[in-house]
Amino acid sequence: MVDTLKALPGFVLLCFGAILARSLSTLVGVHELLLAIALGFLLANSVGVPARLRPGTETHTLWLAAGIVLLGASVTIDAIVEAGSVVLLLLFGTVTVTVLTAETLARNVAGLTGKFSSLLAAGAGICGVSAVVAVGGAIRARETRIAYAAGVVLLVDAITIVVYPAVGAVLDLPANVFGVWAGISMLSTGPVVAVGFAHSEIAGQWATTTKLARNTLIGAVALGYAIYYTRREGDSSVPLDVLWVEFPKFVLGFLLFMGLASAGLFSPSQQATIGNAVEWLFLLAFVGLGTAIRLDDLRRAGIAPALVVVATIALVSVLSLTAALAVL
Repeated sequence: MVDTLKALPGFVLLCFGAILARSLSTLVGVHELLLAIALGFLLANSVGVPARLRPGTETHTLWLAAGIVLLGASVTIDAIVEAGSVVLLLLFGTVTVTVLTAETLARNVAGLTGKFSSLLAAGAGICGVSAVVAVGGAIRARETRIAYAAGVVLLVDAITIVVYPAVGAVLDLPANVFGVWAGISMLSTGPVVAVGFAHSEIAGQWATTTKLARNTLIGAVALGYAIYYTRREGDSSVPLDVLWVEFPKFVLGFLLFMGLASAGLFSPSQQATIGNAVEWLFLLAFVGLGTAIRLDDLRRAGIAPALVVVATIALVSVLSLTAALAVL
C-alpha cells in the first residue's frame, strides 16, 4: 500500500514534470511522453531525486497501470479480431525466437550460468523487469542475479526508447505495423506504450494491446522454467504463488474496459474525458519511469549480459519487423 502523505511531495514533482513535458513538446517538436522520460532521467542523473521524494516518484507504476486500464475504453474487440490471428502468430513466434536466442547466446557465447541466462531470456522475451522478478522467484535465483538482470533490462529499455522512434520515422512505418512491432519485440510495458503513442494514437493502441497480450505469457514462461529447474535440481516444490503475485493484473482491467467499450457503453464525450485522463496518467508514469533509469545501475549491469540482450533484441527486431511488414 502507498502511504499518501509520504508519496505526496514526489507526486507533486511528477505533476510538475508532466506539465513541463507537455509545454515543452510543442516548442522542441519531441513527443511529450518521450520528453517526460527524458526529464525524469536528467533529474535522476544530475541533481538526483531526494529520499523524501522517492515514495512519490516510485508510484509511476501505479499511474502506468491506471492509464493502461482506462486505455481499454478506446479499443474495441472488433479492431483486435480484425488482425488478431496474424498478430498472435507474430507474437508467439517472436517470443519463442527471443527466448531461444537469448538462452543460446548467454550460455554458449557469453558463458553465463544457466539461471542467469534464463533471467535474461525471460526479461527480453516477455515483459522486462516483471518477467525477471517472476522467473527469478519461480526458479529461486539469487537476488544479486535478479538485480543484475533487471539492470540489463533497464539499459536495453533506454536504448530502444531512442532507437525505435528513429527507425519508425526513417522507414515511415504504418501505424499498425509500428505498434505491433514495438509490442512484440521491445522489453518493458512502459517504453512500449511511450514509443507507440509517440508515433501515433493508432500505433499506441496497437503497441499497448499487443504488449498486454504478450505479458499474459509471463505465467506460462515462469512455470516452464520452474518445472525445468525443479526437475534438474531434484526439488519437488514449485512456488506457484509467485506466478500470481507477479502477474500483471492491470491486463484484466484493460480487458474489462475494452469489453465495455465494445458494448457501446461509453458515449463520445465520456471517451474523450477518459482519453484525456489516459494522457495525463501516462505523463505522470513516464516522468517517474525516467527517474528510475540511473546511469550507475546501468554501469553495474556489466558488458557481457548487456551485449547478449542487445544482440538478441537487434536480431529479433529485424526479423519481427520484416514479418510484420509482410503480413500486416
